[in-house]
Amino acid sequence: MTVAAKPFNPACRACPRLADFLDQVRAAHPDYHAAPVPDFGDPVARLLIVGLAPGMHGANRTGRPFTGDHAGILLYQTLHEFGFATDPESLSRDDGLELKQARITNAVRCLPPQNKPTPAEVRTCSPYLRDDLASLPPRSVVLALGRIAHEAVLRALDQRPAAYPFAHAAEHVLGPDLMLVDSYHCSRYNTQTRRLTPTMFQDVFRRLRVLLEAA
Repeated sequence: MTVAAKPFNPACRACPRLADFLDQVRAAHPDYHAAPVPDFGDPVARLLIVGLAPGMHGANRTGRPFTGDHAGILLYQTLHEFGFATDPESLSRDDGLELKQARITNAVRCLPPQNKPTPAEVRTCSPYLRDDLASLPPRSVVLALGRIAHEAVLRALDQRPAAYPFAHAAEHVLGPDLMLVDSYHCSRYNTQTRRLTPTMFQDVFRRLRVLLEAA
């Protein structure tokens, strides 16, 4: 079934479970963003980074993807190392950090309980991701952080995930103007268990730079 693109709605309440959970979080933490989290970065970027969902005390608190939690530490350090970010650390929405030629989003824009969105919630958020993908300039690259993000990108493009198996550092040509690259998610669990090391992540970004510059 074709997914229709839809511009991001910062007041979205399309997923009842997520909307109710955010109401509870907002009551417990009135100073948190506790709402759908918008994209962050260059609006005409040729690199789109897709994560899973906001973290409770990260993006859900700050309102910026991968900001304020452990998962963002390695991501922003690596973005800075490869020239995509003006600073190596993202602290808050007003810290002055800017992304260059890159934009970050999530497959699901709202905090899910236990960091686990349901397949239905991923599908409901898919029109926003499709809108992001449709806005990419020619010869762009999407970096999917984790299997759920990988499959969300493919479904937003009406592609069968089985035709493009997820694997760390795998590359998938989705057409003449779009490539999908995979990485393990830079979560606390993956980095602390060494499933994803800084060197592995740097190698992925080194390859992204090659792909973008070759295009």
